Amino acid sequence: MKISDLLRLSFDNLRRRKGRTALTVIGVVVGTCAIIVMISLGIAINIQNEAMLASWGDLTQIQIYNYSWNDTGGETPKLDDEMLKQIQAHPDVVAATPYYQSNDLNATIYAGKNDRYSMYAWNTYGLYPDALEQMGFELIDGSFLAEDMNLGRRRIPVLIGENAAYQFEDTRKSYNSGKRQVWQGQVDSLGNPVPPFVDMQQEKLTLRLSTYDENPKTIDYELVVVGVLRSDYAKHYFTDSGIVMRLSDLKMVEEAYKKLTGSKGSTSYVYVNGVQQKEQDNGYQEVYVKVDKVDNVEEVETWLQDLGYQTDSMTQVREDMQASVAQSQMILGGLAAVSLFVAALNIANTMTMAIYERTKEIGVMKVLGCELGKIRTMFLMEAGGIGLLGGIIGVIFSLLISFVLNNLSAIMMLFNGEGGVDLGSLMGSLGGMGYYGDGASSAISVIPFWLILLGLGFSTLVGLLSGILPARRATRISALEAIRHE
Repeated sequence: MKISDLLRLSFDNLRRRKGRTALTVIGVVVGTCAIIVMISLGIAINIQNEAMLASWGDLTQIQIYNYSWNDTGGETPKLDDEMLKQIQAHPDVVAATPYYQSNDLNATIYAGKNDRYSMYAWNTYGLYPDALEQMGFELIDGSFLAEDMNLGRRRIPVLIGENAAYQFEDTRKSYNSGKRQVWQGQVDSLGNPVPPFVDMQQEKLTLRLSTYDENPKTIDYELVVVGVLRSDYAKHYFTDSGIVMRLSDLKMVEEAYKKLTGSKGSTSYVYVNGVQQKEQDNGYQEVYVKVDKVDNVEEVETWLQDLGYQTDSMTQVREDMQASVAQSQMILGGLAAVSLFVAALNIANTMTMAIYERTKEIGVMKVLGCELGKIRTMFLMEAGGIGLLGGIIGVIFSLLISFVLNNLSAIMMLFNGEGGVDLGSLMGSLGGMGYYGDGASSAISVIPFWLILLGLGFSTLVGLLSGILPARRATRISALEAIRHE
């Protein structure tokens, strides 16, 4: 007997008992549909949680500190340029750079005729230039810094934040004057935005270092804007109102200021176990590491912690969110699995009843020399066919339910004239954060293609497993007794 003959016989047997087959298929449809929908809700929640975390910060970024929160007795390695070379050599690390700020500078940036406009240079950072683009910073205009960029003596290339120009003040106005500074978002009487005093890309910018003496000594550097950073607080707040130099340039300015003042630098303090201690020179206070993939962040972070550093990333928050979603899915999926288990019992019952009704047919097949394996295969095909048919219909219903859930507000407005569905609360009850910000998916049910294949495969497998015992029972029936069976 060929496979095609077995398929035809199996199909004919299911078709002859339409009512029983339909009732059995319904059970599989309910179970398959429930499982797919539950998983799709979890997928949608994870997508929204990932989007929310991305709005808080880079999911592939790790922050390293040069000290430990807890006094474990171990010594934290110096977080210097040599250590950064070792970190950058890790196969999963894309880039690593300090976000360096000098605590020893008395520096002001001037612009305009006779240095009319000024801003304090407190928000100035030094970074490795080759790491800027790899760290995910974006430019509105211009180009990134380059290590080999040489503009001449005392001319420093810089990147500015998108709204850094609003930090300038008009020194000709009193401190009590409302016209001393223009604020970001300020509008005139006609509602038009008020531009800042200084166009930092066009006007000459002077960075002036000065001592605190009565007759201060000064050193001037010209800042040349080569690019404008796109404001993104998730990356860092200096992208909005700060200034970025090459790390080597900022250190050069810092050394010049120390020579100008004759000082060796200020003393800073840290707290260890609640006790204030003088901070030792242990390299950069914080370094940011960019990892190639989100899945590798935990491994790289563990490696950094094993080196002796305190780290911070979104990994733990992400894992907690995923665990919360998984817990909700397990509960709901368990309920769905119960319905699929009941469907499996129905399939087993249907196939067992079919064997009793077709005992004589089985006996005839055996007398005619049909192999036991062929008989077993025929019943397994029938059971698997019920599972596959139920899976196909279940997938169709799942897609329909997903469409309704994703358009629930619009459907409610269509029938009621108003939308009264709180999707955020619905997703929050399943472990989501109800985030619908920029870049986040508004779908509350997402069914990828692999989930469709999983649903079909699982329902078919349930059918096959449910048919194993009845199929074995069919092969054990005595041929002579089967022929005499009425």
